[in-house]
Amino acid sequence: MALPVLDGEGPLALRRTRSTGPTARVTLVGAMSGPLGGDHLAVEAAVRQGASLHMDSAAATIALPGQTESAARYDVRLTVADGAELRWLPEQLISVRGSDLCVTTRAELAAGARLVLREEQVLGRTGEEPGRLTSRLTVRRAGRLLLDQELACGPGAPGGWDGPAVLAGHRAIGQLVVVRPEFEDSAPQPALLGEWAALTPLAGPGVLVTAVAPDALLVRRALDEAVRRLG
Repeated sequence: MALPVLDGEGPLALRRTRSTGPTARVTLVGAMSGPLGGDHLAVEAAVRQGASLHMDSAAATIALPGQTESAARYDVRLTVADGAELRWLPEQLISVRGSDLCVTTRAELAAGARLVLREEQVLGRTGEEPGRLTSRLTVRRAGRLLLDQELACGPGAPGGWDGPAVLAGHRAIGQLVVVRPEFEDSAPQPALLGEWAALTPLAGPGVLVTAVAPDALLVRRALDEAVRRLG
């Protein structure tokens, strides 16, 4: 599979890694610590018609305090054309005490595009209170909104984020979005997926799996099981 453009700079580096079959595989490598307070990082991926791309990361992303009081920003922009497929499967994002990070992920899909997108957030390292973390995920298909959700956690977040209606004291969160054209005819039904996750159909050919658990390992297991169930 051709990769006509593969370019990274600053704290982010891109490496083509070994894959099987026609799917190209790219790994995002952190070249230095971050994001730090005040940083603005961005990742863009575009999958052209008929292509297939698997993107992951070499390690977890750790949001750290900086020398300024400004929040760090991490923007992800994904574009998938007709007949193309993107599997966006990075490692966890860890919000360290004293950090302040705003993450936005936007996926623009053509009508015949396929997407598997996983995001995982861990609030604080072991025995540590989290920093401030705001995460927004938006998915559009053929120009129409399929999903738009935002979660704010940590100091300064709206009240109740750690209460029984949201995280209930848990510190690991995960989202899995799967979009496939065939879901228009046979969409999965709402379901609980074990103890930590739930599947919700979207208003279109896609589903959202949400997991909340005491630790990152349980979230990953729940989302991996969801991928297996969805095929």
